Amino acid sequence: MVRQKQVCIIGAGVSGLAAAKAFAARGHQITIVERSGDLGGVWEPARSYPEVQTQSPKDLYRYTDKAMPDSYPEWPKGPQVHAYLTEYAKDNDLLGAISFNTAVVQMDRRPDSAPGWRIELRGPDGGVRYEDFDFVAVCTGQFNEPQTLSLPGEDTFTAQGGRILHSSQYNDPMIAKGRRIVVLGGSKSATDIAVNAVNSGAAEVTLVYREPVWRIPYFIGGLVNFKRILYIRAQEEMFRSWGIGVMSQFAHAVAKPLVWANWRGLESLLKVQLKLGKCDMVPKERIEDGVNCAVPIATPGFFPMVADGRIKAIRGSFARYDGNSIVTTGGQRVQADVAVLAIGYKLGVPFLPQAYREKLVDPDGQYRLYRLIANPDLPEMGFVGFNSSFCTVLCADLAANWLVRYADGQLARQPTPKEMRDNIEMMLHFKRVERPAAGIYGGLCVAPYHFKHFDELLADIGVSGRRANPLVEKFTPPDAAAYGRFLAAAPAYRAS
Repeated sequence: MVRQKQVCIIGAGVSGLAAAKAFAARGHQITIVERSGDLGGVWEPARSYPEVQTQSPKDLYRYTDKAMPDSYPEWPKGPQVHAYLTEYAKDNDLLGAISFNTAVVQMDRRPDSAPGWRIELRGPDGGVRYEDFDFVAVCTGQFNEPQTLSLPGEDTFTAQGGRILHSSQYNDPMIAKGRRIVVLGGSKSATDIAVNAVNSGAAEVTLVYREPVWRIPYFIGGLVNFKRILYIRAQEEMFRSWGIGVMSQFAHAVAKPLVWANWRGLESLLKVQLKLGKCDMVPKERIEDGVNCAVPIATPGFFPMVADGRIKAIRGSFARYDGNSIVTTGGQRVQADVAVLAIGYKLGVPFLPQAYREKLVDPDGQYRLYRLIANPDLPEMGFVGFNSSFCTVLCADLAANWLVRYADGQLARQPTPKEMRDNIEMMLHFKRVERPAAGIYGGLCVAPYHFKHFDELLADIGVSGRRANPLVEKFTPPDAAAYGRFLAAAPAYRAS
């Protein structure tokens, strides 16, 4: 018999809703703590920049038990994603469990020596309270705390009327109208904001970025949806993964020339389609060496705007502010009214005691998480949504279903602490030595190994993650509805 638990879900974004639904469906009592005034995480309207849309097609960016509406476009806009998440919360009776405007200050083991955690919470009125929980699911994800950048001269810059914003604060196109906009960063959010600034009537738009990176257009060659090339198991198998046997190693060695030709062909196609040479933005790195969660989708209109000068692209970074100008590390001076820092987010769990953070994160920033979900030295705790990928919602959904069974001791392959530690060490070696690109975001990136990650989670749960037709399985993207059927076939139980 599984005992009912009091479970705290930290965060009401994509991952928090998945975790809340999974634990509630198994009979547990849930409390969702959300420091903002609305659900959705990065899709909360107050945090979304204009014209933001998903990088993944809607049939991949969804929960296993709820499709996005047919009326949505292939790549839904921010308000549509927020509406979808709100409906999901309503469908699963989660809204009443959310404590909005409530922040986790810190947490520690329960003082009564009972299993679980005591959490210090600060409510909307500023008051502090303490609550005890049997289990905690951390669902703050990788886009929680904006990264900051403090440079000389910024006080003078703002005193003269200049504005310095993180990309999450660029939420109104009128910010750009008639102004000189300088965007720092090379991510999709950086190029999205640069394009939006041009379209919103900015006087000048400059993008300052470190190095060119490979970007993938929504339609490769202008014809083929990129999910049908880069989201398939056949393409994933071109990458050597972890824990493979001698025969797989031999197969990779034999196929190496063909794999090399595949990537060179894709590079050539992207150079022509995106006019990378004309924009002086041809990456130095081979495309296959950098495939991970940081590979951005090419913002429509970005490269044409760079090519014709509507966006001025400068390699480097910000060195300092000087009056109403920004001086780059290359010595170039760019006049600016608004500086937008599209420099990402801090990755961490600041409310966790230092002793436990040291068990969770190695000195080089790599996370010690089995299946990217749980750490054997952090009892009664798990992480949902830290398994970052292009299929964010699907990853969170599968992780949440794995975590509740792990917490209840109901996995078909329930790992021992030693098995977890041994696997963590093997995966860390893979990310540090065999494929350094997998070490991005603290080693929490699933891409390009979506299928293998899903296979492992479902095998642990006790079901298969493959469709019956081998050709369909090999050459089509992940099917969220199919994964829903796999989960429904898992052994059933309910806490009491």
